[in-house]
Amino acid sequence: MFELEMNGQVYQFKFGMGFLREVNKMTTIPVEKIPGKEMNIGMQYAFGELLDGNVETLCDVLFIANNGQNPRLKKEDIDAYIEDENTDIDDVFEQVIDFLKSANATKKITAEVLKMMEEQKKAAELEAAKEKKTEKKQK
Repeated sequence: MFELEMNGQVYQFKFGMGFLREVNKMTTIPVEKIPGKEMNIGMQYAFGELLDGNVETLCDVLFIANNGQNPRLKKEDIDAYIEDENTDIDDVFEQVIDFLKSANATKKITAEVLKMMEEQKKAAELEAAKEKKTEKKQK
């Protein structure tokens, strides 16, 4: 169970199957060759946005993960916590990302997203190196 202290109160967040189902509903794509069928892929997008530092996604993820917990947070509570100048937002991102990497329901998806991002980074580096080489030949 992941916990954060906000305004002197400890809140719990569960990144289990209920969380995964809810966050997956945030983004859907059509399934190729099956008209009318959609696939929920919100977790992939949410994790990528967390890695990019999207604060709105962080608030949404925390709100969904706190669902069913006692005490229950309101979105306004999370917003106020994030906006508080004493909150180390980078640390909150890091904690949530690390927990998502280790939670049984989300660790496979997060590993896939990280692998895909690493492959894209390598491809971009190769492309940049090719362009640089081409520029040198043209001079």
